[in-house]
Amino acid sequence: MNTVLITGCSTGFGRETARYFLDQGWSVIATMRDPAASVLPVSDRLRVLPLDVTDAASIAAAVAQAGPIDVLVNNAGIGWLNAVEGTSMQTVRDIFETNLFGTVAMMQAVLPDMRERRSGVIVNVSSSSTLKPLPLLSVYRASKAAMTALTESAALELADFGIRARVVLPGMAPSTDFAVSARARIAEGGWFPLAYEGFASQTMAMMETAASGDLTTAQDVAEAVFRAATDPGCPMVLPAGADAIAWSKAAA
Repeated sequence: MNTVLITGCSTGFGRETARYFLDQGWSVIATMRDPAASVLPVSDRLRVLPLDVTDAASIAAAVAQAGPIDVLVNNAGIGWLNAVEGTSMQTVRDIFETNLFGTVAMMQAVLPDMRERRSGVIVNVSSSSTLKPLPLLSVYRASKAAMTALTESAALELADFGIRARVVLPGMAPSTDFAVSARARIAEGGWFPLAYEGFASQTMAMMETAASGDLTTAQDVAEAVFRAATDPGCPMVLPAGADAIAWSKAAA
């Protein structure tokens, strides 16, 4: 039975991806900072483990408990919506620590075993925001673009060892915790620097208009991750969701 380890499974894409792999008969190791927060279905093929991708000891413990895995899905991430000027350097570091450095650390933790077995797949969940410039997502977008670049180069390094690396690019998903919390913060006011509030309001209004279209669902992302994990002919970079696919075609 194939085994997948997925990070960031307490909500959103990670949770749905864990469910999807379970439905396909896989053994799933769903990780999150607080396993008590799990609402995943009970299954003898599911293990929920504590994991903080910014903590080396936590990573080592989770990987040791997991044992050999066939697929690693790096889904854990921090979303962020603000101007560069309104983003503290500590926040910048926190975002990169999770979105990029946590991805690198997880890859380094599982690759020795995959390389020894000459088999394995790494799927990194990036963002379709990397396909075109978007305002107020500058720091978040930079962290995800770095993740995509990391994966593309790592794939070349790993191919001779029988290991594949792929990137999934979700589109806009207004029902995720990222989108919901962003709207809540904006509604509270005072989120953006004063000089940017007018621009931010106009931008958010345009985003809300766009959100009335055919956007990405968690199911779209789960299906794309599963394809990236199981289809050797899958493209290196795989958009997930109607809007992400449209953006990808426009950027080609």
